Amino acid sequence: MIGLLGGAFDPPHNGHVALADAAERQLGLERVVVVVVADPGHKEVHLPAEARLRLAKLAFPVREVVLDRHPRTVDMLREGRWDEPVLIIGADEFLDFGTWKEPERVLELARLGVAARPGYAVGTADAMDRVLFFESAPVPVSSREIREKIVRGEPIDGLVPPGVAAAIADEGLYRGLD
Repeated sequence: MIGLLGGAFDPPHNGHVALADAAERQLGLERVVVVVVADPGHKEVHLPAEARLRLAKLAFPVREVVLDRHPRTVDMLREGRWDEPVLIIGADEFLDFGTWKEPERVLELARLGVAARPGYAVGTADAMDRVLFFESAPVPVSSREIREKIVRGEPIDGLVPPGVAAAIADEGLYRGLD
């Protein structure tokens, strides 16, 4: 089984890394591919796709990191690039899964690997055979929080992998945000 961890990664952080590691280990995945969404249809991004791709490669140096030009997950899956992929998502995303574009089709094309976390009651899924749950220790960090710290000139050490922190500092990324 191949795991797919998708997102904007704006910037990638230690929570993303922990999620990929936990999913790979607990779900018995052959590997996890990190999928950087070039233009997410559901959120604003603050860096160009190529910069976020570069940061993701620094965050996941031993994993395959690819750029996805599709704004929606179902469109990426329709390409059929991966056989029987497992989409790795957090419990928070799972609770919103019904709002995704064509969630039923997503479940036909992939299984969901859902990180059960304290504070999120995931309940039962209609297509439970297509949903795999695993434990992931919460890492209290968000990309938004990291961007805000950078704007305020606060350190981000310990929130992002060292290579990501160095690239952000060296290139002055996110400093000009309001």
